[in-house]
Amino acid sequence: MFEVRRATLEDVDSIVKITQEAFEKYIKLADIKDTPALHETREQVIKDIDTKIVYVAYINNQVVGSMRIELIDKETAYLSRFGVNTEFQNLGIGKSMMNSLDMELAELKVKRVMLHTASKATSLVRFYYNRGFYIDSTTKDKGYIRALLIKDLA
Repeated sequence: MFEVRRATLEDVDSIVKITQEAFEKYIKLADIKDTPALHETREQVIKDIDTKIVYVAYINNQVVGSMRIELIDKETAYLSRFGVNTEFQNLGIGKSMMNSLDMELAELKVKRVMLHTASKATSLVRFYYNRGFYIDSTTKDKGYIRALLIKDLA
């Protein structure tokens, strides 16, 4: 069975690896050539652990998923770098991580959580729809169509 917890500095290398793997799959789904997530350094992950809410999911002490949440203001959070090791997908790990996020944001009285994902990545869009998100808008600011998804928590 798996568990979800806040990330520690001991998880940095695992988070870098999961992010790399998840975003290699993302660029294929999105039909794009590159994304900054593929070039993330250990130092960037360490900074995020220090300044954001970072969750990991693990099985038998192996980190198999991670996500990062930035509090934009008292009412809004932004979810990024969400990924689950491909060997462990479709086991409910992503849903459990989202449930942990929802519980923490409710405690913090956050009213909405936002994220961007490629509009062509239908499996991701479907996952987020099933978790209560809706598409607010789209943009081409990164060179491809990205959807801004929002979930109202209040």
